[in-house]
Amino acid sequence: MSDQSTALTTNSHGSAFSGLQAFEDAQRIAKALASSTLIPPQFQGQQGFANCLVALEIAHRMRMSPFVVIQNLHIIHGRPSWSSQFIIGLINGCGRFSPLKYEVTGTGDAMACFCTATELASGAELKGPTVTMAMAKKEGWATKSGSKWQTMPELMIRYRAAAFWGRLFIPELLVGIHTEEEVVDVEPVRVSEAEPAPAKARLEDLNAKLREPAPAVVTKEVPDDEIF
Repeated sequence: MSDQSTALTTNSHGSAFSGLQAFEDAQRIAKALASSTLIPPQFQGQQGFANCLVALEIAHRMRMSPFVVIQNLHIIHGRPSWSSQFIIGLINGCGRFSPLKYEVTGTGDAMACFCTATELASGAELKGPTVTMAMAKKEGWATKSGSKWQTMPELMIRYRAAAFWGRLFIPELLVGIHTEEEVVDVEPVRVSEAEPAPAKARLEDLNAKLREPAPAVVTKEVPDDEIF
């Protein structure tokens, strides 16, 4: 396999879903993992069996140990997410960049942070997007009840800056999965399937009219001498 291939461009050879035999082998591995008490609860037991199977596929795509993936993959609001520490470790340990650096300016509500790292192959300095406390408040991250942004903003702003850097420069390693902090900060959207009120009101009016009795037909006898 070429060194240029990535988690998104690798073929399905060795994938848990590449064939019947591969799928059966993956199920045996997933069953063994699910029976362990050393992995997070969302992967344990019969209910966690399917999560283990998906984690095996993600590990294959990332060419990583399934145990490492399971330990760092969290299920929040039904969605998989990485821990920020894992993303930082992935950036620093992939061998393509210098260790991630955090550039923090200001304090309190004026605090801002962005990450930089040097690409070893080209020597180019890569700068990530800037995260500010003003952004955190406008996006609602720092105003949610119980948010860690309220108690440890210096740590959270670094985590978010690192996640933004990773999403920009190593998307193939993150395989499209956000951090657990990002998933927690995003409110789930509930889509109502109720019929719009105006249309529903018109339909009720129509049904009422259809239920109304038909007007009585009045017949009138006409004398024979009036016919001619």
